[in-house]
Amino acid sequence: MGVSTTTHESGVAEVVVAAPPVNALTVAGWHELADALLAAGRDPAVGAVVLRADGRGFNAGVDIKEMQRTDGHTALVGANRGCFAAFAAVYDCEVPVVAAVHGYCLGGGIGLAGNADIVVASDDAYFGLPEVDRGALGAATHLARLVPQHLMRAMVYTCRNVTAGELHRHGSVLEVVPPDELRGKAMEVAENIAAKDRYVIRRAKESLNGIDPVDVKRSYRYEQGFTFELNLVGAGDRARDAFVEKGAR
Repeated sequence: MGVSTTTHESGVAEVVVAAPPVNALTVAGWHELADALLAAGRDPAVGAVVLRADGRGFNAGVDIKEMQRTDGHTALVGANRGCFAAFAAVYDCEVPVVAAVHGYCLGGGIGLAGNADIVVASDDAYFGLPEVDRGALGAATHLARLVPQHLMRAMVYTCRNVTAGELHRHGSVLEVVPPDELRGKAMEVAENIAAKDRYVIRRAKESLNGIDPVDVKRSYRYEQGFTFELNLVGAGDRARDAFVEKGAR
């Protein structure tokens, strides 16, 4: 259980999340992932990173059960800071990050995939932000990098999901493949990048971040402020308690 990194001779660092049963990360898990991504990018032997997960899906967001069983607001603040760190680590990783998405990519998963340089997905993958139903807000910043503006708004308001095929048509998913071909396809894309001049690729990543029209870190932090407001008025706790109670039935 946790986050592991394997650096291959091809120059690809493979960062794998394994947090059963659904890859919903604890506060510590988000920070562990952030550290792994930044470390991989700093390694001069690495030219690209593949970010993927074991299990039923790519990522189910924060561990709401941890949040609800922790007294006070420690876990809520920790989860917000952990997500911020992990999403920023994907963006700030010194080399391109290829996200290999299978199954569900929800909540925090959108933050990871949305900040990735390239997304490859299996044909069973789907993407969504259930935040409104969980009494929270956030990662619309990253969803807006995957879908057009009006679809992003509809997805936030209704908590509707979209498929990998839909995102492929929007151009935000590079390839859609059968699940058993996903890792191979992601590695192929990453190996193509890692085979190029490492210095040039690192500067390419830096330059593309520099011309981004949206400051993804500031934008996401703005969204997080509304999550704290929802918690202060009690809406957050009501939604999270309902989620935990539903899961216990």
